[in-house]
Amino acid sequence: MKKNRKNLLNKLPISVFIISKNEEDRISYTINSVKSWVDEVVLIDSGSTDNTVEVAKKSGATDVIYNKWTGYGPQKVFGESVCKNEWLLNLDADEEISEQLKDNIIALFQSKKYLKKSAYYLTVKFKPRFSEFSPNTPGPEVDVIRLYNKTKAGFKDSPVHDSVVVKEGLVDALKGKIIHRCFRSFTHAVDKINFYTSAQAEDMIARGKKASILRIAVEPFWTFFKCYIGNKQIFLGAEGFMMSIVYAFARTLRLIKAKEKMMEMNQK
Repeated sequence: MKKNRKNLLNKLPISVFIISKNEEDRISYTINSVKSWVDEVVLIDSGSTDNTVEVAKKSGATDVIYNKWTGYGPQKVFGESVCKNEWLLNLDADEEISEQLKDNIIALFQSKKYLKKSAYYLTVKFKPRFSEFSPNTPGPEVDVIRLYNKTKAGFKDSPVHDSVVVKEGLVDALKGKIIHRCFRSFTHAVDKINFYTSAQAEDMIARGKKASILRIAVEPFWTFFKCYIGNKQIFLGAEGFMMSIVYAFARTLRLIKAKEKMMEMNQK
């Protein structure tokens, strides 16, 4: 406890950056989970029409910057460029740091062991809307690089594939979870999927990837199985079953949209 109190006065040399648009109901969770122990919290907003900006400022964001949306990767690359610290922690506007992960990051930086690494994998844990939740109970999660030194690693500028690439040095992992509030509702899920799959289809065409009818036929069954069993949605009961169907729909829809664009191009 004494170490944590000391750290509140001497915040860690970490910049947290968050991209957002219309997240007034969730952004406070994100900012409140980090503002007391990191040096800087920067919100990159792409034109919210709700109260996201006002809520972020009231919640304790260090800076709120507008940047026109050109894709997930470019938005995060821009976020990296405006952060003052070398060490960055990227969070989405529907995520928050768990207490265990916070304590482990604080301990890592106080011990100076972070200087030996370039980046760290953190576990993102999906938080269901209806099922009982604990960061340590079985359920869907994924390991991603979110804590890293921007001189040695950084996001790709792909409009849809927003992942961190390590250019040099060693990568490690930290225990603890990023808690992810994925969808407000299934209506919100479909709206988000419709937007994202259009970008995915454009990206497939740009990279010369083809979407065959055979793959479209197999995709919903394979991705449902992968999500429901492989990603542990089975532990979330009825909600997990429904989310797996939605995931299968999303993965299939991106192929259908890509196929449609290919057919349109062949007609010209």
